Order: sequence, then C-alpha cells, then structure tokens
Amino acid sequence: MKIIKWGFIGCGEVTEKKSGPAFSQMEGSSVVAVMSRSERRARSYAERNGIARWYTDAQELIDDPEVNAVYIATPPSSHATYAIMAMKAGKPVYVEKPLAATYEDCARVNRVSEETGIPCFVAYYRRYLPYFDKVRQLVDRGVIGKVVNVQVRFAVPPREEDYARDGQLPWRVQPDIAGGGYFYDMAPHQLDFLQQLFGVITEARGIRANRGGLYEAEDTVSACFEFENGLPGSGSWCFVAHESAREDRIDLVGDRGSVSFSVFDFQPIRLHTSYGEESMAVPNPPVVQAPIIKSVVEHLQGIGVCECTSVSATPVNWVLDRILGKF
Repeated sequence: MKIIKWGFIGCGEVTEKKSGPAFSQMEGSSVVAVMSRSERRARSYAERNGIARWYTDAQELIDDPEVNAVYIATPPSSHATYAIMAMKAGKPVYVEKPLAATYEDCARVNRVSEETGIPCFVAYYRRYLPYFDKVRQLVDRGVIGKVVNVQVRFAVPPREEDYARDGQLPWRVQPDIAGGGYFYDMAPHQLDFLQQLFGVITEARGIRANRGGLYEAEDTVSACFEFENGLPGSGSWCFVAHESAREDRIDLVGDRGSVSFSVFDFQPIRLHTSYGEESMAVPNPPVVQAPIIKSVVEHLQGIGVCECTSVSATPVNWVLDRILGKF
C-alpha cells in the first residue's frame, strides 16, 4: 500500500480538531512535516502532535522529499499560490474551503491541475457527513416530492473579536485575505451542498451591505439564485444580528412536504409531510473531516475515487463572486 506522507501548510484552528487528527488516523497516512510563518506556532504544533519536522517557509516544506502530499490550511488568499506550487512539484493537494479568494484564482488552480495531471481536492467535508447524507436520501427518495424552492437563512451576532479597535480584526473580515467578509467564509458550505443536491447554480444576484460598521467588509447579504434544472432559491445572511434573530437553517420546499436542516450547528433534521412532522438527530464523527480525508487518501492510494476536486468546488466561488458583485 502506498503511504501518503502529508505536509501541512498552516497549522491554525481548523487543523486542531476538524481535520488534523484524521490524517494520522487513516491507514497508510501520516503527517511528516508542518509549516507556519510563525516559528513558535510551527514548532509547538509539531511537538504537540509528534510531527518530525517543521518549517517557516512553504517552499521548503513542498521540497521536502519525505512529503508526497500537501494540506493547505491557510487563509483563502494564499490557497491558489500554495496549491500551484505543490502541483508543479508533483505533489497532490488538499485545500481548505473555499478553494480560493476569487473565481479567477480557482480557474488558475484548475488549469495547473489539468496541465500537470496532479489532483487538487477541496475540504467541502459536509458532502461526506452522515447528517447531510440523510438530507440527500430524503430528497432522492422523493419523500417531499418535487423540490420547488430552496431558502437559506443565516443570522448570528458579531463575534467578540469583531469589535477590535487596535487594527487587529480577524482575517475573515479582510476581503484581500478572505475574499470577502464572513459570507465568503460561511456560505461556501451551504452553497456547495445545495449544488450537490440540485446541480450547479447558473444564475445568481445579490445585494450586499455593511450595517454594523464594525469592519469594511459586507456584514449583511441577500441573494437569489437559480440551479441548472430551473429550481429557484434565495438566501439571507447577517453577521451583525441580535441574539434573538440567531438562525442557521435551510428549507427545501417540495410539492409533498418540506425538510429543514442546519449547516453549522447540526440541529435535528425536521421533515414535514401530510403524515405529520418528524425530527431526526443524526450524529457526525468527532473529527468532522475524517470521512472526506479517508476518501482523499484512498484516491491517492489508487483504491477509491474522491470527487470533491477543485473543478467540482469552483462553481461555489463563481456564485459567491456573482452575489458580491465581483464580476
């Protein structure tokens, strides 16, 4: 069996619980090196996780002969650069979502992947979780009949760090780093899963605003969109809402019922039909990225196929950029 030896570029919050542990849990997979621009962070992460080597330069990690696959867990603005560096070095890549900070950068990644023949995978891990598989089953089995409308609603209060007055705002609200505000960070998971259910979104329009004045990026977004099969959808996102308005919900409205579910807090799935209402709690694995990482590892070992590629992830960025008026 081919052993996949990972090098991590970036060792921030997402790698601690959501993804990092899974790379060493999979058969034939291990982490051999980690990189951060902060020497303290890189050294600490390596020591705490029993990783042999650490770097402060991404090129050095990519050039490490022991590393034969690269995980990129940095802010989106550097995803394309690091992914292209790794693929040109002949090393497959697994990138945190969104694939890049712009649709154009996604296209660059796809071109290099095609030219080199080196795969690039993207961490849209909700595609592989039992919770969302249950939603998919309800739709595919026709439990709610023909789906006629999709509604996304998301609202949360500002985070404590959003009030920073010392110039140290979170990178997620700095468009040159994140691609936009929290919308560009959170909405990709919602839009990716919906496109897995109903096909790609071919029309999208949006209105963006800054209502809280805590940072320059948009903090409120309303949008409408249409899938390739003609299904219409709409969404509203607010990141400066009062606590009383907190909501994480997607409604799939059918001609024989409806199903409601959350994307981030995994509230019980609620099914409404003429037979009544049913609530379904579906647990996910402790390391939520474990199922997709397993699929990526098996793909690289030649014993499976992971379809969560950069090509399949790119339509999300197209929709995000259309809604935010980047085109």
